Amino acid sequence: MDTIECIKTRRCKRNLTSGEIKREIIEGIIDCGRLAPTANNIQPCEFVIVNDRKKLLKLTEIVGRNAPFLKDAVFCIIIFAKDVKYYLEDGCAATENILLAINNFGLSACWVAGDKKEYAFNVAKELNVPSGFKLISIIPVGYSDKKPDIQKRKLNEVIHWEKF
Repeated sequence: MDTIECIKTRRCKRNLTSGEIKREIIEGIIDCGRLAPTANNIQPCEFVIVNDRKKLLKLTEIVGRNAPFLKDAVFCIIIFAKDVKYYLEDGCAATENILLAINNFGLSACWVAGDKKEYAFNVAKELNVPSGFKLISIIPVGYSDKKPDIQKRKLNEVIHWEKF
């Protein structure tokens, strides 16, 4: 898929269905996250893949109403970053790279926020994450043939030349 088309067609989808996703595709998606830019090239991100059905259900229970669709994912990617100065920016860059890679592979996903959320500690505890890491995002991944009906604002509504 062309890069611009990938960016323009990427949408969050919460209505996920199951199916098989090969390990090589999952690793290819994570590789794109790993390659995201980071401040001072610190590379603080770590990626936890969960595809065990019982663990997905437990994570769904932990995040509660924030992501009830997590239980329907084939797998999810949980991004943590070392607690460094620009952990959030670095983790968000990795998250977006991953979302674009997911779209490129014809899969669907939804970005679930992690930083400063009330469930962040419990997610980290459930996954045995060492101290000194911040939860950045949870990305449930699966298949979806539904098109989201949410429209993006038009370019002329958001662009400002020379001043706001």
